[in-house]
Amino acid sequence: MECSISISEDRNYIVLKVTGSFTAQSFMKFIVEAHMLGQEMDIHCYLVDATEARNSDSAFGNYKFAYQDMKSTPGIDRLARVAGLISPGDHSHDFVETVSMNAGMFLKLFTDITEARNYLLKK
Repeated sequence: MECSISISEDRNYIVLKVTGSFTAQSFMKFIVEAHMLGQEMDIHCYLVDATEARNSDSAFGNYKFAYQDMKSTPGIDRLARVAGLISPGDHSHDFVETVSMNAGMFLKLFTDITEARNYLLKK
């Protein structure tokens, strides 16, 4: 798995571009890094471009991520609004979306970049 982190051109959200197969545990260090950048820039919106990535975590791993890791890891932005951009037909991210939303996080999956940006910008 590889991940790059950048700020959108309009400076309204942080972009995480993920490639390869990943688990919540392997992705967490990048989430913390992105959230620290967001806090420095006073940005609370994150676009996770996973169009070239698959979530290979177990159901338990995704559940633990939503209910424990995201709530107990220092540096996590509790106000974060996250749009996950995925490839059409990729359902490997569906369960983490469900458990994250049930855990009170603002995470929604999209296959269209415009819809993802509109969600982040609340349009």
